[in-house]
Amino acid sequence: MPPVERMLEFVPPPGLDGPERRKGVVIIGAGPVGLAAAIELAGLGVPSVVLDLRESIAVGSRAICWSKRSIEIFDRLGIGDRAVEKGIIWKVGRTYHGHRELFSFDLLPEEGHKRPAFINLQQYYVEDYLLDRANGIDGIDLRFANRVVSLEQFPDFVKLGIETPEGNYDLEAKWLIACDGVRSTIRAQLGLEFEGEVFEDRFLISDIEMNADFPSERRFWFEPTFHGGQSALLHKQPDNIYRIDLQLGPDADPARERLPENVMPRISKVVDGRDYRLEWVSVYTFQCRRLERFVHGRVIFAGDSAHVVSPFGARGGNGGLQDVDSLCWRLAAILGGRARPSVLEDYNSERVHGADENISNSSRTTRFMSPRDGWERVLRDQVLSLASAAEYARPWVNSGRLSVPSVYQISGPDSLQLPNVSCPGSVAPDAPVGDEWLIDRLGRVPCVVGVGCEPPAIPGTRALNVQINDFVRERYLGSERDAVYLVRPDQVIAARWTGCSGRQIRAAISNMWGMN
Repeated sequence: MPPVERMLEFVPPPGLDGPERRKGVVIIGAGPVGLAAAIELAGLGVPSVVLDLRESIAVGSRAICWSKRSIEIFDRLGIGDRAVEKGIIWKVGRTYHGHRELFSFDLLPEEGHKRPAFINLQQYYVEDYLLDRANGIDGIDLRFANRVVSLEQFPDFVKLGIETPEGNYDLEAKWLIACDGVRSTIRAQLGLEFEGEVFEDRFLISDIEMNADFPSERRFWFEPTFHGGQSALLHKQPDNIYRIDLQLGPDADPARERLPENVMPRISKVVDGRDYRLEWVSVYTFQCRRLERFVHGRVIFAGDSAHVVSPFGARGGNGGLQDVDSLCWRLAAILGGRARPSVLEDYNSERVHGADENISNSSRTTRFMSPRDGWERVLRDQVLSLASAAEYARPWVNSGRLSVPSVYQISGPDSLQLPNVSCPGSVAPDAPVGDEWLIDRLGRVPCVVGVGCEPPAIPGTRALNVQINDFVRERYLGSERDAVYLVRPDQVIAARWTGCSGRQIRAAISNMWGMN
């Protein structure tokens, strides 16, 4: 039975009995992004208070597709094995026009990676696993049924007014991370607005329980015979749960479309009359929008409170976890005196870039799925018609460009003759190294990685010697004999050399911490 009924216990906070001492970090929102931030900060030695207005884990699958990079982050947070064991592993996607398959794709055709390209796992499981993990960490103070009702900013801290079932209290923090979703109360408190596009079409999203022999694949239909003139998406989830997304058009009435008597006939057509049970249903209008900036004084936005995209491409939850990845090591360094607060500008620029990349991809997908009358529809229909006959046209068919990590625009030193897959700004590509995986050997401190050579010992870093095999050579050396890589605490490559001195590495580290 999925943990949809898990209650989040309210415990009277100390602030009800008297003023609390100022905290280092307060996180608003105990969804996947907020909990991931708390766990990551704890691993970096930074305690936090997590506030959430909810009293139970929300029902419905919501975010379901977790990318390889997100699973690697789950590993660092301590829930990777649990997520993969429960999740549905998939890497094949099939795209149809009507009843005819146009093409299929394989997301991870190469070997030598610890984790699969994607797993499907309902968001309530991810929240459940992260809650279990957070509850076992002394440095995380989880407070549920705590609603933020006021926010004041000062030069060195923020002050929150918090409402609880047993009264109100104030809480101060040096830094506030807002992970409270698309309807963020923190964003409203600061009077901030999203910029971007809201699409007219409405989509019916439902979870059904069904015993069926559908393979573990992503299936997308343009103009399917069972849902004429629109689009449809099918994903398999654990517990015999299937996620079905159906395009409804701009004139659909959300309240009417949610009624079981209207939902169930549509679903029956999708599943060809098989028996099923309707578990959850919702109607969405998709958005591709973001804040202009993600850092506002002492308040930092992450996840859906900072940016929101349509779900085709699995960029919402995965993008939020990448926010956490880019933010937490910097914030820990600021609190520990190793970096200046100005280093948060690098978080802002990196994740604005990541959000823009996701918004661009999601906007193009949504526009291809629901083109406006006129030239957009003519072009889309012509592409679909051509793709059924000509292989070269199939890459033009856009049913969702699936999430991959952003490659940041880092100005660190680079030896351009090394492989592009491991350039500065990219996540260090995984590879088997002896009986381990390279991604597991990159911890929460900067790593100086010698590939085929002994790396210099630099104070405050971990020195890692990686022996060469075919996977390592392909991803880190190319035709070169050896190389040295500087890898950030979020496993992103900061710099690389085919020959370097300790002075050059120290300069790159200072730049990474914003100390230059």
